[in-house]
Amino acid sequence: MPCVPSLQVTPHTTHFTFCTERKVPKLGVMLVGWGGNNGTTVTAAVLANKLGLNWQTKTGLKKANYYGSLLQASTVSLGTGPGGEVFVPFRNLLPMVHPNDIIFDGWDISSLDLASAMERAQVLDWPLQEQLRPHMAQFKPRPSIYIPEFIAANQEARADNILKGTIAEQVEQLRSDIRDFKQKSGVDKVVVLWTANTECFCDIIPGVNDTAQNLLKTIQVGRHVSPSTLFAVASILEGCAYINGSPQNTFVPGAVELAQQRRVFISGDDFKSGQTKIKSVLVDFLVSAGIKPTAIVSYNHLGNNDGMNLSSPQQFRSKEISKSNVVDDMVRSNPVLYREGEKPDHCVVIKYVPYVGDSKRAMDEYTSEIMMGGTNTIALHNTCEDSLLASPIILDLVILTELCQRITFRTDSDPDFQSFHCVLSLLSYLCKAPLVPQGAPVVNAFFRQRACIENTLRACLGLPPQNHMQLEYKMQRSCLPASIPVATAKATAALSNGYYTPLIINGTSNGLHEH
Repeated sequence: MPCVPSLQVTPHTTHFTFCTERKVPKLGVMLVGWGGNNGTTVTAAVLANKLGLNWQTKTGLKKANYYGSLLQASTVSLGTGPGGEVFVPFRNLLPMVHPNDIIFDGWDISSLDLASAMERAQVLDWPLQEQLRPHMAQFKPRPSIYIPEFIAANQEARADNILKGTIAEQVEQLRSDIRDFKQKSGVDKVVVLWTANTECFCDIIPGVNDTAQNLLKTIQVGRHVSPSTLFAVASILEGCAYINGSPQNTFVPGAVELAQQRRVFISGDDFKSGQTKIKSVLVDFLVSAGIKPTAIVSYNHLGNNDGMNLSSPQQFRSKEISKSNVVDDMVRSNPVLYREGEKPDHCVVIKYVPYVGDSKRAMDEYTSEIMMGGTNTIALHNTCEDSLLASPIILDLVILTELCQRITFRTDSDPDFQSFHCVLSLLSYLCKAPLVPQGAPVVNAFFRQRACIENTLRACLGLPPQNHMQLEYKMQRSCLPASIPVATAKATAALSNGYYTPLIINGTSNGLHEH
């Protein structure tokens, strides 16, 4: 067993002051790949919720909801009192944009209106599609950038809605589209999100894309830059946050530097929706339990357009990289189990099977070493409805991004308020391959990622981080003041509307008092 050196720990305290702008703006979201499975599904879901639609299926009546959304469908604990813990929806912690209020627009290389694209996607039940069709038919994607070298050749048949002109002219058109959408829709802010095809990885070339100046110069002279990076550049130049929902390396060094210069948020990469989300939970559990994963084999097959595009080796390589790195930080966290440089064998396979459509199958085998040379094997079969899992993640990404634009903070040693780093690593929970600032640790462990979001929002309320100690229940004599009322349904409802603030006792939020 590896020898872990002895360490000396010195406690250190840094005081933060958080400021959150309470006014919630009107948010516009522009999707690259609006006519794809994800784009049509998230737009249809918001419409269905806004209209309060329900529809009949063979298993009964279904009603529009936002299940799968961290913000809309999960809760957080505000604290405990004599009546137990008080839980509120995540969305009620701070003033946030509601999904029903988001205005959508976007681009696609396919000219189909969104009603036809929704039918092509074969994601939503037919009775629901029939109700949505007259609304979805009003949406038509703007022409998009199509450079065949970056995506699979099998996508050419869809490319009938493409921009013309030089690379620089196309970027200018994207910027014009953003301004046009903002002006016509009346939104206060725009967030641009890539949910289009996975591209091949780009080489980082000195003098081409290694600095902001070189990247802009490369665009002007017409050398090839990936479409996702071109959208990123256009968004950044327009002051709009940009999120990459696919696995390719959109954020080349020049794009990151440009975002830093313009103080615009960027985040990514690749939505963490199905197999990888489970992997980030299960490996975290195994390693934290002192069990040593030694081999992880992940097989997928799917039949949607994403699967067709990934059947090309170059595009699959981008996906393979984003899926394979998800366990690295968990392995590094336990030097008792793993020697320096040691990793589990990790294999990822993706196959295209048209018949299964958007209903992706994921089969995983986790082989681990246990006590005294024993072996433990866990085998999973997971059917993931791909776009129905990705759509709530899209909503969480854009809503959290907008919220972060309204949060500033300072420390005692630096009295000037500042915003988050332009590389918005707070969103790592929602991404397979989290983008982080240079030199920052990459965290893939699922519960650490969620705790990061929860505790940051708690800090904005003046609450301490959630530590789950619950010492008030582990003492012979309770430390809870008798004046704290028992939590009731009425108190919980009032708290969720912002009328109560937490009372901090010994570093723990133990109850509520009215102010």
